[in-house]
Amino acid sequence: MVEKVATVLRVLASSSQSADLKTAEIARRCGIPRATTHRLLTSLEHQGLAERDRRSGCWYLGPDVYLLGRAAAPRYDITSVGREAVHRLALETGESAFLSVRRGDETVCLIREDGSFPLRSFVLYEGARFPLGVVSAGLVTLAMMPDREVLDYLDRVDLASDWGQSHSRPELMARLHETRRKGYAVNPGLVVEGSWGMAAAVFDDNGQPAWALTLTGVATRFQPGRQKELGRLLLDAAHNLTVSLQSSGTTVKGPHL
Repeated sequence: MVEKVATVLRVLASSSQSADLKTAEIARRCGIPRATTHRLLTSLEHQGLAERDRRSGCWYLGPDVYLLGRAAAPRYDITSVGREAVHRLALETGESAFLSVRRGDETVCLIREDGSFPLRSFVLYEGARFPLGVVSAGLVTLAMMPDREVLDYLDRVDLASDWGQSHSRPELMARLHETRRKGYAVNPGLVVEGSWGMAAAVFDDNGQPAWALTLTGVATRFQPGRQKELGRLLLDAAHNLTVSLQSSGTTVKGPHL
């Protein structure tokens, strides 16, 4: 039941980046029967964790979610530090820049800032979730995890069934090895054709990949020669952000366990 509640809350969180959500649509996205979804939403509403617009019938996160988020922020929120790194990347490259966080078997986008180049990719947005190994943030996070954790994860998931043959285990393993060799990940339009991404990992004070900095854009902006330049900028920014977090006096153990 807790898993179902968490799923409903995550779907509600996505409504800020998509169409307003009614009960039937929430049920469809959660893969939960409509009657069960309605009971969960009603219970969440009684607890202040969900709120329904009586005129439209659409559901949203409730006010207590905001209070819980504020209480958790001192432990998990690095956006005040990370936003400057994202801003610099967008300014220096002209591409869209992002900061994502690892949440269990997923990465979640926290910050987006668009650069000056007018053609952009919209695969990533604040609140977007992807499995580890999917999009460049998920790829670099998985690549920087210990071998035992990587193999355990790949034994539990079948990314190819949802994301296509390019995410089969052999092809993913090849990209993981290449990511480790370079230090940064490259996603050559594997999620949306023509939309490329690159990412570098940001480490917590246990040396675990807890966050990732990403650049995305159209394929023509990610030719081999420029990839090296963007990779260097990403690695420098990720290193500086890691050092800033670890020297700030703030607890920065990643929220991935």
